[in-house]
Amino acid sequence: MFDLQDKSTCPTLEEIGEWIGNPLFSQFCDEIKETFRCTEKIEFSACSMERGWNIKFKKSGKSLCTIYPRESYFTAMLVVGRKEKEPFEAILPDCAPALREIYRETKEWNGQRWLMVNLEDRDSLYRDVFRLMEIRCAK
Repeated sequence: MFDLQDKSTCPTLEEIGEWIGNPLFSQFCDEIKETFRCTEKIEFSACSMERGWNIKFKKSGKSLCTIYPRESYFTAMLVVGRKEKEPFEAILPDCAPALREIYRETKEWNGQRWLMVNLEDRDSLYRDVFRLMEIRCAK
């Protein structure tokens, strides 16, 4: 098993999935790759807030989401920028209450909100994350 904090050895997507221990992670990654026709990039972050290995998905140079591994779940960071704000706020009333709360509590900075969404089940929150990535891809 790999160490999330060990910068010297880049883990594979499968190793990260095994470490998380929730099959939802692999399903989520597979669905992103299939839906948006993109590949992952596994990177080490030295940022003090989220130090360790993470997984980034980009489409046409634009970030779709960054995944931070946790034990038994993972956190998807999604950016709502100036271009996505209006269309996202239009669907927000139909989103899961948890996502509405995350959005409300996330401060806007420089015209963006960086939403940190914890995923452990394939529920309405999971579906809403994909809705936001679709808006991001379209803009």
